Formats: sequence, C-alpha cells, structure tokens
Amino acid sequence: MEVRERIRSLQEKMKEEKIDYYLIPTADYHNSEYVNEFFKVRQYFSGFTGSNGSLVISRSQAGLWTDGRYFIQAEKELSGSGITLFRMQEEGVPTIEEYLAQNMKEGETLGFDGRVVTASYGKKLEKALKEKHVVIRYEKDVAGSLWKDRPLMPDNPVSVLPESVCGLRTAQKLEQVRERMKEKGCTAHLLAKLDDLMWLFNIRGKDIAYNPVALSYGFFTMNDAWLFLQERAVSDELRQYAEENGITIKNYDEIAEFLGTAAKGKVLLDEANVSYALYRILRDNAEIAADDNPTEKLKAIKNPVELAHMEEVYLKDSVALTKFIYWLKTNIGKIPMNEYSAAMYLDNLRRNVEGFLDLSFPTISGYQENAAMMHYEATETENKELKAEGMLLVDSGGQYMGGTTDVTRTIVLGEISEEVKKHFTLVAVGMLNLTAAKFLHGCTGRNLDILAREPLWNLNIDYKCGTGHGIGYILNVHEGPQNIRWRFTDTMKEAVIEPGMVISNEPGVYKEGSHGIRTENIIVVRNGEKNGDGQFMYFDTLTYVPIDLCGIEPSCMQEREILRLNDYHKAVYEKVSPYLTEEERCWLKEATAPIKNN
Repeated sequence: MEVRERIRSLQEKMKEEKIDYYLIPTADYHNSEYVNEFFKVRQYFSGFTGSNGSLVISRSQAGLWTDGRYFIQAEKELSGSGITLFRMQEEGVPTIEEYLAQNMKEGETLGFDGRVVTASYGKKLEKALKEKHVVIRYEKDVAGSLWKDRPLMPDNPVSVLPESVCGLRTAQKLEQVRERMKEKGCTAHLLAKLDDLMWLFNIRGKDIAYNPVALSYGFFTMNDAWLFLQERAVSDELRQYAEENGITIKNYDEIAEFLGTAAKGKVLLDEANVSYALYRILRDNAEIAADDNPTEKLKAIKNPVELAHMEEVYLKDSVALTKFIYWLKTNIGKIPMNEYSAAMYLDNLRRNVEGFLDLSFPTISGYQENAAMMHYEATETENKELKAEGMLLVDSGGQYMGGTTDVTRTIVLGEISEEVKKHFTLVAVGMLNLTAAKFLHGCTGRNLDILAREPLWNLNIDYKCGTGHGIGYILNVHEGPQNIRWRFTDTMKEAVIEPGMVISNEPGVYKEGSHGIRTENIIVVRNGEKNGDGQFMYFDTLTYVPIDLCGIEPSCMQEREILRLNDYHKAVYEKVSPYLTEEERCWLKEATAPIKNN
C-alpha cells in the first residue's frame, strides 16, 4: 500500500535526522481549518482526507487522532494502512501529548515543522514532555521534504472589496484594533489568522478553496501597519489601496526576519493562531502578551451594513435550495440521479444567483448510510444512486458578494421507518427549540446547547459535534469565537453571545450503516427587552427553506413545537414563494402546510 511505503520512507528519514517521533498536524502556517493542497502533508502520509486530524509517527508505529465528525470516514480511509485510529474525546483515548508522554523515552527527540504547529500547542508539548527531557526539533519540514511532486504554494491575486459592502473602512477597523492594544498595554500586535486579516484590510484572496483568503501576516504598532503578502498576490490596485490607507506591503517570506529585528516592546498575539516557529522568534526578542486577536470578536459581530447584505443573500440562497428540493422531489424515480449529480444540480442553481462568487465548501450529498458520515463527499466516480426510498442529506452553501451561506436539509425520497421518522422529527424540534430561545446577555453557547440536544438526549442519542458555529461574511463558513456546544476542552474558546453574531443551528442524528439526519438554519443574535433583570436576547432566522413534512411525526411533538414548525413554514412560504414559478409555488404551499397533532 502506498501509504505504508510513504510512512516507511519517513521513518528512515527520521532515523537519519535522529528524530524518534514526528508530528504532522492538519494545518498551514496560519492554523487554518481548511488548507491549500500544498499543506496537505498529513493526508499525503496517511490517506485520510478529513479536515481535522494529526498523525504521529514513531520509528515503528503510526497513529492518527481525529474528532467525532470523522470517526466513520477515518476508519474506512485508514483501512490497510497500518495506522491506528485514536478517536478524540472518547473514553480511554489519550490525547497526543499524553500518548507521547507515555511512550517517549528519556532524552528522545520529537520533531515537527514549527510553522504548522501553533505556539499554544508547542508550549503544551514542551510542558508535557519536560520531565522526560525530550528535545523538540521544529526547524525543518522533514515530512514535507519527502513529498514527491508536491503542489506549489498558492499565490493568487488579492482583490479589494468595495466600501459599500464592508460597512467600515480599514482605517476605522485599525483604530478599533489599536484601542484594544492600548487597553492591554501593548505596543505592537502580530496577526496571523487569515480571515481576520482579510476582514481587517477589506480584502479577499483565493489561496484556499472555498475560503476567500490569501496567505498573509499583519504587524501593527500604534502608528504603522505592515501587510505581508506573496509578490504575485499584489496588484496595482492593492498597492494604491495600501498607500491610501497607510499600509506598508512586504514580502510574505520576510516575516521571520522582520520579527527578529522589528518586534520590540510588548507584542500582542494569539498563541492559538500564531505558529510555534514565529513564537520562538518573538520569545527571544520581545515581551509577549498572549491573548485573543482583537479582530476575532470585532469580525464576529456583524455591522448593520453586513447584516443587511446577509439577509438579502440568505433569501436568494434559500430560494435556490427550495428550487432544488422541488426538482428532487418531483423527479426522483423518474430520471436517473445519484449523490454527485444531485449536488451538481444544486451547485449550478447557486451559480446562477446574482452575486455568486464560489461555493462556501464542497456540497455534502449523502444518501442513506452515507449521510451518517458528517463530512461525506460524493465524487463523479464514487457515489450512490438515488432511489424513491430513504433520505438524502444535503449540506451546502455559497460565497456571495454580500455574505457566506450554510444550510442543511435532509430530504425524504420515499418510505422511511417509524424510528427514522422519530429521529427526523426530534432533530427538527431541537433546531426550532434553539431558534425560539430567549436568554440573558452573558450566556455562552454552553448555556444554550441543551435546547437543541435535549430531545435527542431523551432517547439516549447524541451527535459527536457542536450544535452551532459562527459564520463569516464573504469569508470562512466556520468562524469564531462564538459557538454552541455543551463540552469544551482547554483548546476550545467559549465566548459570550453578542448581538450581531451569526451562528449555525444544526442538531443531527448519525447512525453508522443506516442513516444520517441534519437540519440546519442560520440565526442572527438580536437584543430583546432590557429591564431590571438585565438585557434579554433572542435569535432571528436567516434561512427560509422548508423542512420535509414527509419526515415529521406530529405525535412526537408538543403543541408549542408544532406551532413553531407551522410559524416557520408560514414565513418560508411568504418570503420564498414570490421568487418561484407557479408549479413551484403550488408545491411549496403543500410543503409548508400547517400540521396538527392528531
């Protein structure tokens, strides 16, 4: 097997380099969730294609750690590789640092490319392995050097967004960042998180598929700003824009040398999003103030211009998905179709929407048991035929000039069992329960998660992921710091839910070998009534797509839950029907008809 040969070649190189264990995370130089092909070293050496996972190789063994979204997928893709799968956060499964502390011997050497390991994780490894006096070697990309025919580093042109789309000028955003630097007593700030950089400078790139970002760094003092980009990424328009905004553009590869000489005083940085390699340079030259990037929260709270554009974009996107469901429901069993061709049909509908730029992630189209893999992706050659039975889960979204969308619907194509119908109904109930929440300012997603999860927990069912994540604005489909989840680890951030934040709401059921169900709407946080008890908050809905009534069992619902579904469907029809054909409108009228508990 090819993976076995690649691991053997790395083990030989490790012996030559006097390295006993080697760590390969899923990351680029900026800790991006999704990475360009150039950075998929872990995938090259493991065969595992998921977006999250870390590979640890010793002289004689190999293990891969990934989270619950990918357990089923990883088990399949690692089959025959000789790599042991470690299911993260499962009982009895050690973390990587625990595994290394247990297995490494006194004075052995751990290697990794310090550019793709974060400062916070590098420090955690230092602490975990200190007692064994483990030597850490981070200066070389040992694994990457063995990748034959490795793709080139991306260096696509960067574009400047029109001011009418952004709501705030770069100068205003820089002023906000410097205010927070001043509050923390910092004289400088290193910013390495790509979507934060794009937001701050009102620019967008094309260096990561589906994520409109460019490989870049930013460094700021109270008076100056530097933007580090690859030479081919810089257009004449961008140079002029930078000059007008007092920004000095420097070459991307100069960042390490620049920090070695220019970084003085107290430097603010987010250790979870700055590489260990750059952290080591700063540690030797300046005082480090470790804290969240100010841009993260500023970016997460959408301004009125951004929210207005997002409302328009989500309606257009909802219309496209509603048309897709109509087409699928009326043609299933009549014309040949499969998971891939259905996804392509939906993708083409989106491409015809005004303002469309790209998909926001590869469309997930999983039929029957394939839907149990949360991030399953059908291909032109590997797909499942759709029949007039069971269910198709479709998770999809688009990048538009005016917003980033994400929505999931599970569509009933024919007969399903009573058990599956019960699961489908309670997923919808959980989603609507969370949407209806009223809560006090100060709550985090941990306070709210139970509203979506409780109907399933009552059946002793859980889903191995969070209920919600932040959504970017013409940026990454996954955005922090806000999220909705019940369990946190020391690597996860927990943030107060603020007005203007946009969050996904996506409970689900995933039964290996049987079925997967997810119903996802995007919601925006609003201020409600303020009184003597505090500032109350609520959610508005951005997504208006019917929930398949063929999967709903009213007897599993309380009266208020039925009212919530009926009210939602009434709004779906009112908002979406004006953009449909007569045939589509007639279908949608029936698809959103009120239900009763008989």
